Amino acid sequence: MTTHILFTCAGRRNYLINYFKEALNGRGKVFAADMSHSAPAMVDADVAIKISSIYSDTYISELKKIITTHKIKALISLNDLELPIIAHHKLELERDTDCKVLISNPTVIELAFDKVKTFNFLNSIGLKTPKTFTTIQQVKNAMAIDGLEFPMVVKPRWGSASIGIDFPETMIELELAFKLQHLKLKKSILKSASETDMEHAILIQEKINGKEYGMDIVNDFEGNYIGTFAREKLNMRSGETDKAVSVINSGFDRIGETISKHLKHIGNLDCDVFEARNSLFTLELNPRFGGGYPFSHEAGVNTSAMYIEWLLGHTDIERFNNYKSGISFSKCDRLLQIITD
Repeated sequence: MTTHILFTCAGRRNYLINYFKEALNGRGKVFAADMSHSAPAMVDADVAIKISSIYSDTYISELKKIITTHKIKALISLNDLELPIIAHHKLELERDTDCKVLISNPTVIELAFDKVKTFNFLNSIGLKTPKTFTTIQQVKNAMAIDGLEFPMVVKPRWGSASIGIDFPETMIELELAFKLQHLKLKKSILKSASETDMEHAILIQEKINGKEYGMDIVNDFEGNYIGTFAREKLNMRSGETDKAVSVINSGFDRIGETISKHLKHIGNLDCDVFEARNSLFTLELNPRFGGGYPFSHEAGVNTSAMYIEWLLGHTDIERFNNYKSGISFSKCDRLLQIITD
């Protein structure tokens, strides 16, 4: 059976392209679609296809044409801003093509995309998470009643933190950062995603100081829990994990299984956890492959191979989970020649 995989918004995820090519082992091709021919992942893909912006009126119809023309068996999105769009059209895409859209349902995507809903969800399932607000007055009330203290975190409510994150240490800094983030938001790629409630589109969170971890929480395509694979972040660069070491700890496993069983997401979910005050605080649920996945993969869990087995109707995936603790890795850059024709 030929199994062609399509990655949309492929961007810089060359490692995923190559992991899936290795997992397919000649049983299919890896296709990459992006609005720019110069996206690095396009170089490593078996087939690279330029496509319109995710906000284009023709985007879904273009996807359908790609899927049908190339007999794509599975679609995987790699972009936070695209996920709600694909999730909204998931049933339509699967109905009109012979392709499995490996994205969670719209409710799951919206919960993860909206960080206020993420905060409420984590609280509702008994997990600790940083206190979260959308107005200065809420912060002032929490400082007066609950003893909330500076520093704090100011960042976008929806989607990626593409306009940056601020860490105010005084009320004056908080008020200035809050106003500035609103101004930046209206000029950023997050404007469209935030238009439903622009007045409450910037978050203020308590800042958790402690060790930072990333986790991959893996479910199968029916939402059944497979495992949690954690790593301590040793260094960050441009908001993405640059150096990390794998960790096996029952505390992370409990958090991952709790999230899995309540969220019922599909496939890989990227998650951040802070260890502080003798507790674990969870935040930032991203129901997709994140920038930290290569560290999990190289430490012994081959989720890409699991995806291929599930697509082929197989359930024996134990041989792809050989996760070990204490394995350290660091990312590095490489130059790729871009072919624009």
